[in-house]
Amino acid sequence: MLVKTKAIVISALKFKEKSLVVKCFTLSNGLKSYFVRDAFSNRKASQRIAYFQPLSILEIEAVHKNKGTLENFKEIKIAVPFQSIHTDFVKSTMVMFLSEMLYYSIQEEEKNESLFVFLETALTWLDHHDEISNFHLILLLETTKYLGFYPDVSNIDLPHFEMNDGIFTLFHGMGSLTEHETGLLKKLIDLKFDNDQKIFHVIERQMLLKILIDYYSFHLDGFKRPKSLDVLREVFS
Repeated sequence: MLVKTKAIVISALKFKEKSLVVKCFTLSNGLKSYFVRDAFSNRKASQRIAYFQPLSILEIEAVHKNKGTLENFKEIKIAVPFQSIHTDFVKSTMVMFLSEMLYYSIQEEEKNESLFVFLETALTWLDHHDEISNFHLILLLETTKYLGFYPDVSNIDLPHFEMNDGIFTLFHGMGSLTEHETGLLKKLIDLKFDNDQKIFHVIERQMLLKILIDYYSFHLDGFKRPKSLDVLREVFS
């Protein structure tokens, strides 16, 4: 089947010496993996490889056989030409980390148009703003809405957040956050991309990042700690 769709690059792994295996989150079909033959072998190699930087947003034409094997691109172009994400060190480190988080989080080949639109809108915002220190935290929390485990805020006034059930509780149990940690999470829940980026101190951001990664691991089978986490922490320390 010939498909034309937008796609967000989740990962690009070198295969042998000249080729790539590219995993994309597509608007039309959810998660798809593509084989790019001879990606490194001609004069246009640098241009082609540039398409597959973390979280690039592409317009693709591809052949989908839908047999569980690698698919093939017929045509690729940049859908949203980023101005700063891949040249600004802080932003590029952030999207490298977020692409790893999404790699372990988006696990099914099912259309999720609302998640795609959210990610496209968020990445476009990131590209056009400089005050971004909470961006990754907000994006990770908001993404849980589309993955099915956003915190239940019906009892948000209670002092503890229970990680396994995703609810606020009166008592501190085995899987609960402390009152201080819960307070930080409540602040994050109220936060939007355009809000004051200095609302958290560095240590508080690190605490929230750990909470979010733990929360993802509670709710997603096979979730792994991103390798780029230490680099992100270094950048924001």
